[in-house]
Amino acid sequence: MILQDKRNRPLRDLRISVTDKCNFRCTYCMPAEIFGPDYPFLQKEQLLAFEEIERLVRIFSKAFEIKKIRLTGGEPLMRKSLPDLVEKIARIDGIDDIAMTTNGVLLPKYAMDLKKAGLKRVSISLDSLDDHLFGKINGRGVKVQEVLNGIEAASEAGLKIKINMVVKKGVNDHEVVPMAKFFKEKGHILRFIEFMDVGNTNQWNMESVFSKKQILDSINSVMPIEPIAPNYLGEVASRFRYAGTEQEFGIISSVTEAFCSSCNRARLSAEGKLYTCLFSGVGHDLRTILRSEENDSTLEKVITDIWTKRDDRYSEERDILLQQNKGRKKVEMSHIGG
Repeated sequence: MILQDKRNRPLRDLRISVTDKCNFRCTYCMPAEIFGPDYPFLQKEQLLAFEEIERLVRIFSKAFEIKKIRLTGGEPLMRKSLPDLVEKIARIDGIDDIAMTTNGVLLPKYAMDLKKAGLKRVSISLDSLDDHLFGKINGRGVKVQEVLNGIEAASEAGLKIKINMVVKKGVNDHEVVPMAKFFKEKGHILRFIEFMDVGNTNQWNMESVFSKKQILDSINSVMPIEPIAPNYLGEVASRFRYAGTEQEFGIISSVTEAFCSSCNRARLSAEGKLYTCLFSGVGHDLRTILRSEENDSTLEKVITDIWTKRDDRYSEERDILLQQNKGRKKVEMSHIGG
C-alpha cells in the first residue's frame, strides 16, 4: 500500500537520523556557540537501537512499499558500528537503495565496510575549496583535504558519490565557480543548496540566500550549461549539465523555488520521532510504541494516520509567514538530517 497525504503526495522515502552528534560545528547547522561542551545531546538510551530501526524499516517496506533509505545525523559515522545497521537494513525485503549523508572525514576508516554491508551511495558535504574559509564554516578548522580523502575512499570502495555545497551569500558564493570546475574535472555530481532556515539556531535571513538563479548565472558566465530532465518524480535537485558534456550538477532551491508539491519524504529523528517536513516543529513519537507491548500492526496504523493527515508545505508558505512575522519553532537539523 502506497500512502498518500492530503495533497496526494505519496510516501516514497524514509530518512533516518542515527545520532544528533557531529564532529563539525557548521555555522548553518550546529553553530559552536550554541552546540558547545555543555549542550544536552541525546543519551544512548534515548537513541533508537539498531534493532528498533530495523523493525521500523521492515514495517515501512512491507506495509508502505518504501524502497529507499537514507541514513543521516548529526554525523552518522559517529554512531558506533554503523555498518552493522546498514547490513540489517540491506537484508530487508524490498529495500533496494541505501544512501548516507556525511561530512566525509571518517570515510577512509569506514567506506569499505559500509559498501560491503550494502550501502550504495554517499552524499558528502563540502562548502569550499579554500582551507581557511572551509575551516571557518565547519567550525573545527578541518582542512579540505580531509574531506577529499573521504571522497577518494568512497570512490575506491565503489560507492556512488554526490557532493553537497550549501551556498551562503557573502560567505562562500564566490566559491561556486571554483567548486563547479573542480568537480566537473573530477567527474562527481555537485549539488548546490540554497541556505535554508532549518532549525532555530543558524540566524537565517533572506538576504543571506544566494539563489538558484544567481548560482546558474555564475556558472553559465564561464561554462555554458543546459537543463536536463529529472531522474524521477519528486527529485529535489534541478539538474543541469555542462554544454557538450555528460557531466551534470544540481541545485536544491527550496527557498526560491519550493518543491513542497512533490515532497514524498518522511524523516525519523535520532530519538525516534517521525517528522513529515524538514521544517516541522513537532514530531510523532514512535519510540514509546516500539518499546511497549504493541505489535507491528499498531505501528502501521499510527504511521498511516500520521501520513494521511499530512498537509505540510512550509517552503510554499515561508514568505507569508515571514510577512506576518509568524515564525515557528522547528526541529534542529542535527536531529533529522537534511
